[in-house]
Amino acid sequence: MPLEPAIESGDRSHTLAPVESVAQISSMLLDTDPTLDPVLAEAARAAAAEGVVLLTNDGTLPLGERPVAVFGRVQIDWFAVGYGSGGDVKVPYIWNLLAGLRDAGVRVDDELAAHYSTWSAANRPAFAATWGEWPHHFPEMAIADADVAAAASRADTAVVAIGRAAGEARDSILEPGSYYLTAEERTLLDSVTSHFAHTVVVVDAGNVMDLSWVVDYGDRIGAVLFAWQGGMEGARAVAGVLAGESGPSGKLTDTIARSYEDYPSAPNFGDLHVNVYAEDVFVGYRYFETFAPDRVLFPFGHGLSYTTFDLATAATTDAETVRLEVVVTNTGARPGKEVVQVYTGAPHGALGKPARHLATFAKTGLLTPGESETIRLEVRLDELASYDDGGATGARSAWVLEAGAYPVYVGTDVRSASRVAAFEVPETRVVRTATEVAAPVRAFERLTVARADDGSALVSHETVPTRTVLRAERVLGSLPVEIPQTGDRGIDLADVARGAASLDDFVAQLTDEELSLLARGDVTMDSPLGAAGNAGVLGGVSESLRAKGVSPVTTTDGPSGIRLSAYASLLPSGTALASTWNTALIEELAALHGEEMLRKGSDVLLSPGMNIHRDPLCGRNFEYFSEDPVVTGRIAAAVVRGVQSTGLSACPKHFAANNQETNRTRNDSRVSERALREIYLRGFEICVREAAPRTIMTSYNQINGVWAHYHYDLATVILREEWGYEGAVITDWWIENAVDPDFPALEDNAYRVRAQVDVLMPGGVKRDAAPQAQADTTILDSLAREDGITRGELQRTARNVLGLVISLKPVVDARTLEG
Repeated sequence: MPLEPAIESGDRSHTLAPVESVAQISSMLLDTDPTLDPVLAEAARAAAAEGVVLLTNDGTLPLGERPVAVFGRVQIDWFAVGYGSGGDVKVPYIWNLLAGLRDAGVRVDDELAAHYSTWSAANRPAFAATWGEWPHHFPEMAIADADVAAAASRADTAVVAIGRAAGEARDSILEPGSYYLTAEERTLLDSVTSHFAHTVVVVDAGNVMDLSWVVDYGDRIGAVLFAWQGGMEGARAVAGVLAGESGPSGKLTDTIARSYEDYPSAPNFGDLHVNVYAEDVFVGYRYFETFAPDRVLFPFGHGLSYTTFDLATAATTDAETVRLEVVVTNTGARPGKEVVQVYTGAPHGALGKPARHLATFAKTGLLTPGESETIRLEVRLDELASYDDGGATGARSAWVLEAGAYPVYVGTDVRSASRVAAFEVPETRVVRTATEVAAPVRAFERLTVARADDGSALVSHETVPTRTVLRAERVLGSLPVEIPQTGDRGIDLADVARGAASLDDFVAQLTDEELSLLARGDVTMDSPLGAAGNAGVLGGVSESLRAKGVSPVTTTDGPSGIRLSAYASLLPSGTALASTWNTALIEELAALHGEEMLRKGSDVLLSPGMNIHRDPLCGRNFEYFSEDPVVTGRIAAAVVRGVQSTGLSACPKHFAANNQETNRTRNDSRVSERALREIYLRGFEICVREAAPRTIMTSYNQINGVWAHYHYDLATVILREEWGYEGAVITDWWIENAVDPDFPALEDNAYRVRAQVDVLMPGGVKRDAAPQAQADTTILDSLAREDGITRGELQRTARNVLGLVISLKPVVDARTLEG
């Protein structure tokens, strides 16, 4: 029999390499790059396996020893992750499903496998040369009904692999081959389900796609497994779950609706210029559980196991905290893990609220049959407050607990969670006062909830509150004091790092030119100051800065791997990681990833991606985690802690409300302040407070008319003043040209520095929408103007950047010495 193409080479051109065994892959790793870590690969495999979500199962899975016929070209041409900066890693190998099944000991039908392998080798997928023109899917191999029947005579169980790709700069579309099945895929499923006693469908996709066909086929499909996309080890991990080597324990981090039109964002997604977030805080399950529970195909948090569990909950409540002890017992016949999910409700009050929202969660270890584990969790009352952006409660710009009952629910998905306790708030109270930020300029109607006489939720609408704060007054009221310039006094940044001099003493030495250099990267991607293939370098971008001890800081794309010229590991997609609901596992994986960064020469990983899955068509959803901000924040914090445990920096992105790829650099996200705070900023807030990332990246889009890289309210008022963030803020690569509407003497990079977005990356300018390999002079030009940028603002940015350099300096210096 011919060798099967077990893995795919890492150049994304889909040239296949024949590999038969794990030992051969280990040999390839050593031949390709001895710095690649098999321990990291094994951790990636474990995470990919835990991220697999078993949606349905009538007992067909696990496959065990029965003979299996595998259909679908994706068994060969496996989508390991999405496309673009979040996935284009030079990976040494990628397992495919066919090889993974054989590795797991599954008795694959060799005749059918050879047919697919031969056809696939002769019909390689075509790739456009243009960035962002990624394939949505690969055309399916036609197979005669007679051939399917013949395969069914040799095996009673079929596995059908269906794949979808997604990528940066391109959203999914409501067409066959993207969101919907193709006619060829339907024909394949029709034929297979009519001939085989048992059919399993594996969905190899990073984004949610239409699954209404699961209902159409009914019991003709015995099991459906959503594989997400688990990187280089992902298909092998999926095969292990199918075979029963490990049990599925992944849970959905998104609601899967019956149709696309059921999603509340559907009427307001995809416009070239404006996305109106009319659904407001009713995103994902918050909408469905409140207004349309019957339109859910698979609820948020859903995921089956090969075993069963019993949850016994004891709750103790005081005025401010519910403490939960949940005893999880494996009541089935196989080992497995379970996720305990805690949801809360809220009184209707003046602010319309979702029926449920996730408060916290935890995952058990591996429990053998009959074994129990006690999970201890807390829910704090003040974390259940809603943000009043219009004064409906009498407390505008404040987090408010309205009077009434706040029930607490425990379960294994949002739908099945049962009530175990409740807070009682006797009268409305303010938990935390804030200040209006980033409010809409243009009014629009947003969704809210009214109550029928029987207490049921009714769809209602109200006009969103609009901006009342004058930005100019806010900026001028908090301009930093200038540090008097002293000229070079021989103070090295190392002196600051060891406490022999203050950072202000160091900054006082810097010339205006040096201050402006710290506010941009080294102009181009693949800077000669960093490892080959880097995304850009910041910090010590000039000889004078390096002479003062300012090291160059190398950034590399993420989040699924280190994007360099060198080979690197391809890790599970963001959604796959989040679907594990296992923060300890993710932190361990991220720490190993940080060690790979050390070996490869990366100082800042542009990861995690943590925008909200507002709509299933967003092209970069595979990089992100969830429709829920608590899952998003907790998973992101685990990634940041892991990476930064090595002394390096993670860089959460894209701050904020970057939920569409179509025209992403020009599109305006029009969103209420309440939804911005409760949904789109909440995950970032959790990540900042729990993990203290050293770097954060802004998004391309506008938020209520202001580009994120110019957004003072977000970068200064929210991030630094409210959340206490002390790190550096960088742009996504290149910015849009603009003049500050409040301060016409500032434009482009001066406008950006005033917002306290510290570094333009990669450092070059953008003219006529095209990146240029040169730096502009807008900072120094503005500094020379009356009413222009102040030296104090430049020094503030320098302090933020130098703080990052100091935090990385021991690692960077050690690498330099080794080199």
